Amino acid sequence: MNAKTLGIVLHSIKYSDSSNIISVFTKDFGRVSYIVYGAHKKKSSVRSSFFQPLSIVEMEVTHSPGRDLHRIKEIKMVHLFTEIPYHPVKNALALFLSEVLYRTLKQDDVDESLFLFLENSIQQLDYCERGMANFHLVFLMKLTRYLGFAPNDDGREFRYFDLINGVFLQERPNHNHFILPEVAKYFYSVLHTDYSALDSLVMSRETRVEIVEVLIEYYRLHLPDFHGVQSIDVLQSLFD
Repeated sequence: MNAKTLGIVLHSIKYSDSSNIISVFTKDFGRVSYIVYGAHKKKSSVRSSFFQPLSIVEMEVTHSPGRDLHRIKEIKMVHLFTEIPYHPVKNALALFLSEVLYRTLKQDDVDESLFLFLENSIQQLDYCERGMANFHLVFLMKLTRYLGFAPNDDGREFRYFDLINGVFLQERPNHNHFILPEVAKYFYSVLHTDYSALDSLVMSRETRVEIVEVLIEYYRLHLPDFHGVQSIDVLQSLFD
């Protein structure tokens, strides 16, 4: 079957001297693995920039029934990045977020609303000027809504956050997976922050590190196949 679709590049690996395998979250087919021939040839029309993490591309593809690996016939950029590939912090953020998505999005899980959220988030990151150190926190929090385990905020006063049940509580829960009050208040602030107000999140580097670690644990508790993110250490070092 031949088709055209939009996609967001999650991961790319060299397959041979002239080809790459890329994992793409597509608007029409969910997450799909594709092979691209001629990717390393000097005269190829397919440039390496197409495979950068979070690249938004338009593709003409061929899907073969029963196969795990499909083919990209043509590919072009939809959104030309202005800063992500060249800004060290934005580039590290893109690597981190693409790894999170690679480890959380499932094959063939079509979700147009999720695709639109990701497309908008990537563009927001590219244009972001203020509060950049908080971008990944807000992204991870917003992504939980599409993955099915968004924190439940009923508007009541709280002290703790229960990571297993995803609720804010006044009393300490009867297990060890919770956030203490001094961190839960920042977790709550992240939950209620949009990309347009990233600079309103004022916290120390230590608190920011703790919040992202809590979010990673929250993902691990709610996604059985999620075991953490390797690129987090590189990202944290840039905010020292």
